Amino acid sequence: MATTADHAIRSLAELRELLGEPGERAVSKETSELTERAISFIAHCPFLVIATSAPDGATDASPKGGPPGFVQVFDELRLAIPEYPGNKRFDGVANIVDRPGVGLLFVIPGIAETLRVNGEASLSRDPALTGRFAVDGRPPWFVIDVEVKQVFSHCSKAFLRSNLWKPEEWPDPARVRTPFRSVYERALAEGRTEAEVRAEVERGYEPELY
Repeated sequence: MATTADHAIRSLAELRELLGEPGERAVSKETSELTERAISFIAHCPFLVIATSAPDGATDASPKGGPPGFVQVFDELRLAIPEYPGNKRFDGVANIVDRPGVGLLFVIPGIAETLRVNGEASLSRDPALTGRFAVDGRPPWFVIDVEVKQVFSHCSKAFLRSNLWKPEEWPDPARVRTPFRSVYERALAEGRTEAEVRAEVERGYEPELY
């Protein structure tokens, strides 16, 4: 009886043999530095996901957000991301200490295309650098300083398939079960809906966002 393992793709050569090579357009769109258009996209971007990996092979993808422009581009080969107060798990940034390779996915609400930037990162507490990201006089804990190695746009298919920017297709928040343990345990204990508790928790974050 065949198993899932019997149908596994076990090498890049096998993958290419099955599905072929990428088209010339997909390959040629890649650059080794930030173009004027990429810099403009980042300047309008309020959200990104940063992927990292640990020496033992464990991986992490962490969201980062702020007002448009919260990521600063210094030149075509360098950008920086502030690390504002959080829960101090540091899952992703801890990986950077040992393995500097990072992958960034920049997302702008309502825009189906995204921007991908790969590079090498370090963590800096240089006051001259963190001061550039201060909000109401409060600097971030540190800055993720990224040396750009690879830049390319990503097509819109994933967003079109998911209807991500179509509110009429969004699930009813009241019907979505939260993965946040403290939310669902509190809702159960207080006899309230998870949506009510979730909204209250989100309002409570406001004073501590920066």
